[in-house]
Amino acid sequence: MNSEQLSWLSSMDITTFDYPYIDELLRKSLQDWYRQSCNLPWLADAAAAIYNRNAQLVEAAGRLAEMWPELEDEAAALSGQVMDKLHGVTSMVIRKDAEMGSEICLYGLPLRSRNLNEIFAVAVIAVRGSASAEHRQMEEMLASSMLHYRACFYRCYELMFMEDFISAQRQSAKEIGRRSILARIVKQVHDITDVDLLLNQVFENLNELYPNVRVTLYVSQDRESENVLVQPLVLDRGHDDICAQAFLTGQVVQRKLAGEEEAGGLLEIGVPLRGNQGVYGVFLLQFASSDTGMNQVDLEMMTMIADVAGTSFENAKLLEQSNLLIQELRLINELAQRLNQSLQLSEIFQYAVHELIGIFQADHCLILQLNEEQKVFEIMAGTFRFPEHDPIPCNSGFSGLVYQTGEPMILPDYAENGRVTSRFMENTGGRSLMAVPLRSNGRVEGVIIVTHQQPQFFSYDNYKLLQMLAPHISLALSNASLHAEVRRMASLDVLTGLHIRHYLDKLIQQRQEEDYCGTLLLVDIDQFKQVNDTYGHQVGDRILQQVSEIVKTSVRQEDMPARWGGEELAIYFPKLGVQQAYAYAELIRQRVQQETSPAVTVSSGIADWSWMDEQISLETLFYHADMALYEAKNGGRNRIMVHEAGTTA
Repeated sequence: MNSEQLSWLSSMDITTFDYPYIDELLRKSLQDWYRQSCNLPWLADAAAAIYNRNAQLVEAAGRLAEMWPELEDEAAALSGQVMDKLHGVTSMVIRKDAEMGSEICLYGLPLRSRNLNEIFAVAVIAVRGSASAEHRQMEEMLASSMLHYRACFYRCYELMFMEDFISAQRQSAKEIGRRSILARIVKQVHDITDVDLLLNQVFENLNELYPNVRVTLYVSQDRESENVLVQPLVLDRGHDDICAQAFLTGQVVQRKLAGEEEAGGLLEIGVPLRGNQGVYGVFLLQFASSDTGMNQVDLEMMTMIADVAGTSFENAKLLEQSNLLIQELRLINELAQRLNQSLQLSEIFQYAVHELIGIFQADHCLILQLNEEQKVFEIMAGTFRFPEHDPIPCNSGFSGLVYQTGEPMILPDYAENGRVTSRFMENTGGRSLMAVPLRSNGRVEGVIIVTHQQPQFFSYDNYKLLQMLAPHISLALSNASLHAEVRRMASLDVLTGLHIRHYLDKLIQQRQEEDYCGTLLLVDIDQFKQVNDTYGHQVGDRILQQVSEIVKTSVRQEDMPARWGGEELAIYFPKLGVQQAYAYAELIRQRVQQETSPAVTVSSGIADWSWMDEQISLETLFYHADMALYEAKNGGRNRIMVHEAGTTA
């Protein structure tokens, strides 16, 4: 690197987080400084010591260094004084030397960081002599010398940083080489779709990388291979079989066998052959424990090669089984289409239960949905109902187990199960069970349970198929829920969050058929066009949102606020008279005047209807309220007018 490439080092600096760890740098830089400065005349009868931020001695050097234990108390106190003063004024302590009959002057000088100018250490200089008029000249000379020391310190600091940087570069280059080899292997195995050719290629690559390692692959698949390095995996060889352990746990397992190799024994490593859907076998690596050719990095690379081989092995197996999956895929496609034809939750639940019973020839099926507020599962559809109609706690039974783990499960025989008690299985006499979670946005929001009275009735293929069907059922349920939510959102104004006028019209018509009275309040923001012209439309929208929020929080839960149009809002008060509605209108008027920013006011018009009056249509009710609002505007704004009442506020 040239000087321009290394110029960034000059900006590097220590921080307060480095202070507890820089004693070694302080010590080394003092040695470098003294080695370069020991021939200076003033150092002939002097010594220098470095104290850290805690006023602790780090190192002393010089011809007076042997006297430092006698000077320790004064020097430590002096370093503390320099640290406390912060402004860097040199301090001095004068002490008599009983043996030499002369004075020893201690000078304390702060050492500051290059960028933040913070004190990170204190240099204490001991000089034999008297405090004379040359004191000022000595201080300047020492200050200059400390600049030299600081340069030594930062040179050591930069050297340390560069050593770490070069080491990281070397490690990175080595890692790039390994990844290059891994990339080549990945390309080779991914281009092979035949299982036997794939395994042969993997063995060739491993033999090239690790010629001193004996590799054997134990596979769990029922297949015959001409390669002698591929053996069947037997899981009943005992607890010390590392291949069985690696296969069952899916993790790398190591074991040292003493005495089987002349050079310190034999080391065995079991590396699982993993795919996305499971573990298919185990690579058994055997080599002398004294062999340094296989370190931790090599083991990690071997694990990555095994993972790549496992994924390719899985892909090849899936390709071989594709014809068997066609029927299942058609079934899934048909089920998904049928499920998505309906947007009614009850229909989807019932159809899903009916189809699952038919597909798996099951005796019973339940679909449970989580009630997050009460932390229970509710039975949405099924072939069995509990007599007491109680919800199921989310921490009990097999549904609770699926909810807590988030994983599907298959139970061959409930009679031999000792972990979980299930009312459902006991009441139905079920022996075989499959249960899968229904997920939405990554969270378990329901469970499907399928049972049969015969033990070991469901196969592993049934189990996998149910897992494939569950997301489609979950998606159909989510779509139906979203459809209901969209219908609700379609009735809301995007800007204010209030109902739209069309929705309010329908609600008022419905309430007029059911209630005996009601009141309509129209609220209009005064001089809203001037607000938009003065502050801009974004501020105008914010004002409209503020007023809408005041309206929503000022009325009852059963009241119906809506955006009538533009800056006009409407609130319908079911079963409420004019005087009560007037009180709410006044509350809204006062809050708008006090809480909006920039401050605005509102004018309001009120109209009511009653069963005792002649039939008032919706259009007439709005017209009366609009006329009252018009009077409020013409009457000076920031007021409330009631139709036919003629009162203002």
